[in-house]
Amino acid sequence: MQLSPLQSRLAASVIASCLLLVIYVVLLSPQFAFAIEFDPIFPDHDVHEPSYEQLDAVEISEVLDLAPPVYEPNFALFDRSIIGRAAGGAIEMTNNEMKKSNIAPGSTMTYVFQASSVNGKAARDRSEPLELRRSVNTSQSSVADVDVDVDGDGDEDDGTALRPELARRKESTKTLWISANTCLQPARRSSDRTAPDPPQLTLYVSTSPDNTTPGPEQKEDTQKAVVFTEGAVMFNTSIDKDVYLSISAPSVSDKDFDTSWQYNYELVASTDQYYFSFHGNNTDPGLIWVDSDASAALLQTNYLNNDSSQVITTPPYVMFAHNDDNIDIRGVRNSYCGLSSYAQIRNLADGSSGVMTIGLKNGGEQNLTRQEFYVSGLNVSSNYTAILARPPGKSLQTRQEDSSDIGGGIVFQPANFSTKPNGACTFIFNLTFCEQTQYAVPGNPQTFPNATALGNFYDDYVRSKWDNFDKVLQQTPCEAPSTARYSLARGCEDCKTAYKRWLCSVAIPRCEDFSTPDRRFLQMRNIGATFPNGTKVDQDILDKHGNSKAFLSSRNPIIDEVVKPGPYKEVLPCENLCYELVQSCPASMGFKCPRPNSKFSFETSYGQKRPHNSLSCNYPGSAHFIGGAGMLSPSWAGLVGVTGLLLITRL
Repeated sequence: MQLSPLQSRLAASVIASCLLLVIYVVLLSPQFAFAIEFDPIFPDHDVHEPSYEQLDAVEISEVLDLAPPVYEPNFALFDRSIIGRAAGGAIEMTNNEMKKSNIAPGSTMTYVFQASSVNGKAARDRSEPLELRRSVNTSQSSVADVDVDVDGDGDEDDGTALRPELARRKESTKTLWISANTCLQPARRSSDRTAPDPPQLTLYVSTSPDNTTPGPEQKEDTQKAVVFTEGAVMFNTSIDKDVYLSISAPSVSDKDFDTSWQYNYELVASTDQYYFSFHGNNTDPGLIWVDSDASAALLQTNYLNNDSSQVITTPPYVMFAHNDDNIDIRGVRNSYCGLSSYAQIRNLADGSSGVMTIGLKNGGEQNLTRQEFYVSGLNVSSNYTAILARPPGKSLQTRQEDSSDIGGGIVFQPANFSTKPNGACTFIFNLTFCEQTQYAVPGNPQTFPNATALGNFYDDYVRSKWDNFDKVLQQTPCEAPSTARYSLARGCEDCKTAYKRWLCSVAIPRCEDFSTPDRRFLQMRNIGATFPNGTKVDQDILDKHGNSKAFLSSRNPIIDEVVKPGPYKEVLPCENLCYELVQSCPASMGFKCPRPNSKFSFETSYGQKRPHNSLSCNYPGSAHFIGGAGMLSPSWAGLVGVTGLLLITRL
């Protein structure tokens, strides 16, 4: 077949194009794109996990480009708290948010704490362990998270795309700590001690979706009811699901209470700890009644630190005190805000403490710190309840401990104390020489109108007696070689310490009112004098002890000559103080101690420390450790030299 010229040129062009295409394919081997691309997964695929101890979640996400865009609805006209409002009229709570409200008797207020608020990714604890995870793209519109094969076993399905993502290894179950305080309660119509206390509020808690409004009308098997204890409640539950809780106020009697007064409370739910707490924890510093007179008292805590290097600069505690004859405090004794509202002695609204002086004092062999509370303006011959508390946000603030918010207030175990009748005893403290003397001493408001003047009198007298002792001790070769010293076990500094404790105690006896019931460790003094009101001791006492000098006069004659206190009773010093003096000083000084049942009247000069007795004799640091008040009596070694009270022996 004969081709035309035009057909010949076309055939030549087609053949040339085919040859060029064959040569291009053979020489260049191009790779063409498919409609869908994915990364191949090989059996030896290895994922190198970075060091997550050194990077936080945000930094890792930025480096690996892990965070996919997530849609979160946000409408300008609607707040997210409104969009997420709980159904059923319950008030939504958030973590550590305080809800303060009034509630009328017979009413119930319901709240809900949503589990999603603490279990979602946004609310997870950054300290929880993270692990590297991946996303498997099954389509352009669906993403699922699966574990990354970090062991190299190659078990992933082929045809998928891996995208690493950070996630928690395991969702841990959180605990919700619920606590509440009663701040105000219905007023009593009568102030009589027999008047009933206002009934307590009740906390109801439910985690059942069938009971979203817990309260007194709901089934008991779907909720937990916890009645407040003296104005406070604590309860905890797991938060793997929404927690519904209610505060219910009981009905009150119109006859006994003013029903126009509502309850007022503070409620907090926290995933960290109880915001409010009371009693029963191991951090209770203890409150110790040191001593009192007719109108003032001194209380102190146990040591606040374990080492003198732990410096405490700010008093961490407050104290509430209330006369037991007044019933206003009943019903709120475990509530911090309740005590702030009802206690007779409390911190005022301007932050001042009124009749209470608060301070820190270092002492003891290790120079540790206590907090002290000196309360004045008290009623004569009255019993009081003192309650120690830590205010919201306070910490010990030691050098090793950073200041941190500890919640809304901790109320500790109460302590009881009492005041003396108007008589011969006056409380003194803050002396310059006998700095450890803090107790009631024989006094007379007519000769010494205030405690400061009386304290200065005693302190100056003791200092004058110390000078004579110091001159005698200077004649002792304290710095001589060991073979020439008076003792291999004690030295001159030990002698000075023992003598100072002895001298301060002898010259400044500890005083109890003459009306105090007789006890073995109490010694009647100055029974021949008249009382401040002009009366005298009963004649039968004079007939029995009128011939004994130990009963007719004070141990220190200057007390009867200058102070003229009238009859009183003395807390005898512990025998250990006299023995310590004899053991610590040179024998040439001639110190001796009477022995029990001896002819030198041991029974009218010294007492013996007995276990299980709050104050069986007097020693430096002795105090009234009231049984059942949650206080531990310090050991002898820890108390010597802390808050010196007194040692007595005839001069």
